[in-house]
Amino acid sequence: MGSESTPTLPILDFSDAELKPGTDSWLVACKKVTHALEQYGCFIIEYDKFPLQLHNQVFSLLEELFLLPTETKMKNRYEKPLNGYVGQIPKLPLHESLGIDNATSVEGTRFFTNLMWPQGNDRFWYSSRLFLSLKYVLICYLLGFLFIALLLSEYISKYAKVAAELDQMVTRMIFESYGVERYHDAYTDATTYLLRLLKNRAPQQSEPTLGFITHTDKSFTTILHQNQVNALEVETRDGNRINVDFSSPSSFVVIAGDALMAWSNDRVLSPRHQVVMSGNIDRYSLGLFAFNNGTIQVPEELVDDLHPLKYNTFDHLGLLRFYRTDEGYNSKCPIKAYCGV
Repeated sequence: MGSESTPTLPILDFSDAELKPGTDSWLVACKKVTHALEQYGCFIIEYDKFPLQLHNQVFSLLEELFLLPTETKMKNRYEKPLNGYVGQIPKLPLHESLGIDNATSVEGTRFFTNLMWPQGNDRFWYSSRLFLSLKYVLICYLLGFLFIALLLSEYISKYAKVAAELDQMVTRMIFESYGVERYHDAYTDATTYLLRLLKNRAPQQSEPTLGFITHTDKSFTTILHQNQVNALEVETRDGNRINVDFSSPSSFVVIAGDALMAWSNDRVLSPRHQVVMSGNIDRYSLGLFAFNNGTIQVPEELVDDLHPLKYNTFDHLGLLRFYRTDEGYNSKCPIKAYCGV
């Protein structure tokens, strides 16, 4: 008997300059995107237009960001659920993350960096004072905010815009593939982006250690990008797990969220996934989550005899609030418990 091959996620190349709506390459990509989302709920994008320098700058600044005191990071709070600081959880000691609401806007990223560095960068200040005269230390202190906070704001904003462009390409392909492109503009106009900045500390051992719990995303779509450390595991429809390799600086992972699964009337899979760490290198990653500020409903074109309506119209942000209740958190499928027919 031959050995079974290890399952892998589909890899789609979005680097082609001719990948534009209406072209043959676009139509082919549309079919591949929906097939991947229906089979796996996710796929890998190769996008060599993403600048390597920006990749390196972003992850260098993420390391700086997570060195801030815990009490500073805990100031990262929003009125919207699931958007702020997560960390210091005994059952998940390796995980820590922050959130930037409205991340594709300059105002959103500047609000975040002003919150993290209201008086400049303390770590830069304390290390500088050992080597420089008081005059130059004061200059460095005054410039600390500009050096770190403004750079982080600039690079994170640039990254978020690139990730959002990829997300919008994928979303348009989904709508066109299902023949419901007439709803696309209304969806886009109501979309807002949450960017989560994530760190999973290295466990300093070879044995696999849980970095983040098994879950499904509550977004419509999610775009993931990481440093060189692989740790993402995705569960397939038949219960197998795929170890996802997207360690290349030009690689991104697209994951369908619960909202997309409901919108598609269960055609698309919202896959369960988790983070499992090992070794001695910290993992840094970014997750761009697309949320709708209004209500989402299954297009009438996606309801037929083979696909009877499975979800009522629902408020997307209401799904996040529901997930924070005992009923939502403990349900096997929160989206079905929230708005299932």
